[in-house]
Amino acid sequence: MQLILLQKVANLGNLGDQVKVKPGYGRNYLVPQGKAVPATPANVAEFEQRRADYEAKAKSHLDAAEARKSKLEGQSVTIAANASTEGKLFGSVGPRDIADAFSAAGIELNKSEVVMGEGPIRKTGEFDVLIHLHADVEITVKVNVIAEA
Repeated sequence: MQLILLQKVANLGNLGDQVKVKPGYGRNYLVPQGKAVPATPANVAEFEQRRADYEAKAKSHLDAAEARKSKLEGQSVTIAANASTEGKLFGSVGPRDIADAFSAAGIELNKSEVVMGEGPIRKTGEFDVLIHLHADVEITVKVNVIAEA
């Protein structure tokens, strides 16, 4: 399936690139999310006419992500969870808990932006968590998990 990318997609291409992807990926993810359109002659012509608009929109998204990164710089949150005396959690701390903790601290964060490559946190301690704000903008923040009193 041949598509024109309307924004930068990690590990695929940049704005305006014509890429060939598997039909399911294009039909079920890229097109419905507004990240790409089919590369028909009409769509190619329309994209070329509106290229400046798409580039300005992409720049504004990148600037917004950079501004959010500067707010997150050096930030950390503390999450209290039910834990045993050895420090093992009854349950876990996942992306939703981390996003909610940052939102409560006044920094808006979506759970989809929290990347936990090793899975949820299952013990107390201090952990580094990757926050993926944009295809080009990532930051690592500290999450401190303590036992509830």
